[in-house]
This record gives sequence, C-alpha cells and structure tokens, in this order.
Amino acid sequence: MPETLSEIKSRGYARPEALVSTDWVVEHLNDPNIRLIESNEDPLLFASGHIPGAVEVDWTRDLNDPVRRDYLQKEAFEALCSRIGMTPDTTVVFYGDKNNWWAAYALWVFQLFGHENTKIMDGGRLKWQKEGKPLVRESVEYPATTYQAHERDDHSERAFREDVLAHLQKNGKFIDVRSPEEFSGARLHMEAYPNEGALRGGHIPGARSMPWAKAINPETGEFKTADDLRTLYEWEANLTAADDVIVYCRIGERSSHTWFALKYLLGYANVRNYDGSWTEWGNLVGVPIER
Repeated sequence: MPETLSEIKSRGYARPEALVSTDWVVEHLNDPNIRLIESNEDPLLFASGHIPGAVEVDWTRDLNDPVRRDYLQKEAFEALCSRIGMTPDTTVVFYGDKNNWWAAYALWVFQLFGHENTKIMDGGRLKWQKEGKPLVRESVEYPATTYQAHERDDHSERAFREDVLAHLQKNGKFIDVRSPEEFSGARLHMEAYPNEGALRGGHIPGARSMPWAKAINPETGEFKTADDLRTLYEWEANLTAADDVIVYCRIGERSSHTWFALKYLLGYANVRNYDGSWTEWGNLVGVPIER
C-alpha cells in the first residue's frame, strides 16, 4: 500500500478510500483520471492561489439554482461537469477552506446526481498550506466533455421539511452540528456571521448537539480516528450505525461535513442531510422548537 494512504487506513474508517492525503494529491497532480475541485466559502481564495491543475466549483454560482432555493437541475449539473472536463468515470477529489466544509458540501451535491467516485483531500487548504505545498494562480481549462448524469436523487441523501416532521413523529435521531449557542437559541447564527433570516432560535425537538468541528483535528483540519468519531457520535450523541439519522445546521454546509463523517468514515447506511436546516426550520409557522 502506498505510504501516503497507509496512515489514513490505520485510523479504522469504514471506507478509508473516501479520503486521500495531501501527499497522495501531489503524486497524482498529472493524472488525467483525477479532477481536483476546490470549493470554498471565501470566493477570493481560489484566484489568490490553488493546487496546480485544480478547478473551482463555487457553492453559490455553480451548485445552486439562481432563483429558487434549490440545487441545480440535471442539465446544469451536466453542463458543469462537461465544462470542467469530467466523465462519469473521473475520480473527483474535493478540498477547500473551513476545514473542508464546502468540499463536503460539493461532494454531497455530486452524490445527489450519482457521481460516487468522489474523495476528500484530508485537511483541505489548511494542511496543504501548512506543509508548504505549491499553490498557483494560473487557471487551467480542460477539453469539454459530454457528461450524462443520473436524475437527481432527493431521497437517499437529502431530507426536506416533510421528512423532518415525519422523522419527529417516529422519534428519529437528529444531530444538530451548529455551535452550542445556536443550539440553545442564544444565537440565531454563527458568531461573526450575519443572521441569515431565522426568526426563532433553538433546535429541532430531540436533536443532540454535536458541533461539526469536534470531528477534526484543529491543528491540521484532518478527520479524527474512527474510534474518536465513535466516541463523539455513539457514546456522546447516542447514535448507532443502524440508526436512521438526519443532520442539520443553518444552510446545510456544516452538516454535509458531519454527513460525510457518519456515512463514509463510520459506515452509517441511513444518514440524510437536511439542507433547509435552521434558516428554514427557524422560519416555519407552527413547527416545534426546543430551547
């Protein structure tokens, strides 16, 4: 086994192949079957420097419908993948800022369209830069392809408000990945961020608070070991791998990170991301809220 992957495998994940190291990325910079995708919260980062050969997928411009609150439709996803030179067989490696919040979010959207050959570069931009690995400003354009996607699947990986209400009725498991202040209702948004429209604070009844950042090493941005993750989600948050779990945050980006940890690193078969999250639930008329 390549040395660049042995350390990740040693952490005991259910699907260690879902993560690659920064050294693995260096070894595959010129691999035509790999497409590196950078997805950030900060729209200025990619232009200021990115991994050689990487392309940008912007979470607002590229992944979201410009009018309605929804993701892009099949035709737009096909156009995006064609523009960045992908085929359904391309291995896509996502990375980005915020310890891979938006990388996980982009990967989740790609999963909705059936592109499962996806990975995350463990540690994201933080680790790459700390290690002094190269960044370039030059953009690269790949020959366009003709990409054919599956119809978007809004059932297996995604939860809507009706699903959340049904989950409540059967006492299903919820993980709220926001900060403790957001969970308690003391804040309507993350510290140092603007309020994104929620009129009420609190959490979905019965949800367990498990901030997303507990899953990573803050020094490197890497995911913690499987044993450490099980301590968080199973001992502290009372989950089991057999549970049907819905995760949420404010708009679905932080919860995508937790969805990835549960699905790929711990092997949970039934975990969905409620991307409406608190900006929707905190505004709905008549739904239950706990504080």
